Amino acid sequence: MENPEKDDESPYTCPVAVTVDVIGGKWKGIVLYHLIEGAVRFNELRKLMPGTTQRMLTLQLRELERDGLVHREIYHQMPPKVEYSLTGFGRTLIPILDLMRNWGIEHERDIVDRRKVVDKELPE
Repeated sequence: MENPEKDDESPYTCPVAVTVDVIGGKWKGIVLYHLIEGAVRFNELRKLMPGTTQRMLTLQLRELERDGLVHREIYHQMPPKVEYSLTGFGRTLIPILDLMRNWGIEHERDIVDRRKVVDKELPE
């Protein structure tokens, strides 16, 4: 498929590459999903995502902020409070995140079962 609006200056080879670059990886989509309902504090995100480290979450949030998808609000109080929320631009991803959520709900069992079978067949 060709992209008729391809920018010759762009490093991306196709439109899907743009999307994957912005929301790809293990944690970015999950962060964005948890921000759909509204602002969330950093430690709340960590609790919602126990498999990530503080450093990794910080890096992912910085990249999402850099790309204009996430807003970081700093409240100058003691102790300091920082909240993250989707920007208007970030909210344009909600339909994609909803489709990913629905696909995950529909196919989770199948994926788990397939991986069990394949993992048993792999040599140690």
